[in-house]
Amino acid sequence: MQHFVFFDTAIGPCALAWQGERIIGAQLPERDEETARRRLTRRFPEASEDAPVAFITSAMDEIRALLEGQPRDLAHLPIDLDSAPAFNRKVYDVALTIPPGETLTYGEVAVRIGEPGAARAVGMALGSNPWPIIVPCHRVLAAGGKTGGFSADGGVETKLRMLTIEKARTSAEPSLFGALPLEARRR
Repeated sequence: MQHFVFFDTAIGPCALAWQGERIIGAQLPERDEETARRRLTRRFPEASEDAPVAFITSAMDEIRALLEGQPRDLAHLPIDLDSAPAFNRKVYDVALTIPPGETLTYGEVAVRIGEPGAARAVGMALGSNPWPIIVPCHRVLAAGGKTGGFSADGGVETKLRMLTIEKARTSAEPSLFGALPLEARRR
């Protein structure tokens, strides 16, 4: 049986869907609960709302912490990668290695999966990511420091909000204060 649960986070209500001991889907906030429920039931028509089991409660706690700015690596969470197409699985495997606060470009992901020139296909795979936040598609940017797309509700604004929470640099360009010394000036 498939189950789902909604839970509050710093950026709004998120959801997790699971079957057995695997997370089969994650959902970022929508503009309202009704829209969120409609999207989730479209994705998982056989799922029923249920109290979270232990591993889902743990996943919810870690997602909440990450979205509150605590560095958390969610790569260990038990997602059902076998359900993804082979190309997407390779893309998700690379995305899972990007730590909070870091980013890669679509082109860099393409190179890492051994398919240079497949940046657009990488973007398509990330656009259909069933586990946003767990598979951190928000940490993959377009070339030249551009944000690229984001299919969650709120689009690029949600992506930038999550990157800001993680204190990620979205460009190789130095920040306004990046060149300052790390110690106070001596007297």
